[in-house]
This record gives sequence, C-alpha cells and structure tokens, in this order.
Amino acid sequence: MTPRLREMRWWDIDPVLELEKDLFPEDAWSRGMFWSELAHARGPEATRRYVVAEDAGRIVGYAGLAASGDLADIQTIAVDRAHWGTGLGGRLLTELLRAATAFECAEVMLECRIDNIPAQKLYERFGFEAIGFRRGYYQPGNVDALVMRLTDPSTSVQGTEIHG
Repeated sequence: MTPRLREMRWWDIDPVLELEKDLFPEDAWSRGMFWSELAHARGPEATRRYVVAEDAGRIVGYAGLAASGDLADIQTIAVDRAHWGTGLGGRLLTELLRAATAFECAEVMLECRIDNIPAQKLYERFGFEAIGFRRGYYQPGNVDALVMRLTDPSTSVQGTEIHG
C-alpha cells in the first residue's frame, strides 16, 4: 500500500519524534521544536507547511517547510528506513515545493548533510543546485552541510495528491 500524505498535527509529534531519533540520533529535533513549527502552520498568517506520510496507521515519513517573504526553507525531510528507495522522499519534497509555490516563494533553500548522498541526488533531480557549505552545521557531530537552492519551485512541482 502507498503511504498517504496529510497535514501534520500536534498528535503526530510523538511518533514523528520516534522516527526523528532513529534517523538523526546525533542532532534530532526536540518536541518543542516541532510544537513551535506547527504553531505557525495553520490559519491566515501561516508560514509553515508540515506533512506526514502514514502507512497502515503508522507514520513512515514527514517533511516541513518555512516561508518568509519570497524565500522558503526546507526544514526537514525524513523517511523510515523501510521506505527508502520507494519514492516517498520525492512525494514529500513535491508537497513542500507545492507549498512554497502556494506561499508565492521564488526560491527554496535547504541544508543537507555533506555525507547524505541519496538526499543530495533527490534534490538535484528536482532542480536544486549546490551553492555553498556551512562548516560544522550539524552538531554535536560537527558535520558540514551542503547548501542547495532551487529557483522557481513551481516548475518542479509534479502531480501528487495530498489529503488533510
């Protein structure tokens, strides 16, 4: 069965945190960080878009984007190891790019671990280009980040469906 994408809500934070700690043990987000992001994800003044991927009632992926003026930042994308290579990361990224377009953002930025080659390849397929590095960005592991940019996210959005 294909995981279903829907808006992330507060009751998703605990299962998302479990996945976060499994995938990013050194630099996992805290509960408070997710609460803070979701606080800006609803209503007419919303500047965030967070989605989860649900498969048989279980969260198997999540992603989030922050918008500010004409610039959007991909905050996070994570996919359960059992779903790697299934296209779920691309579906989540497509949803974030759709949100960036809805927020009328002209550019989308992101940081990616320098050692995360599969993620970099995914972003490149969507048109992101490497524009620089952030030394020691991921702490406490002191891992560098590759900074990537996409201009005009509306040209990269493909047709996937989201519920919620």
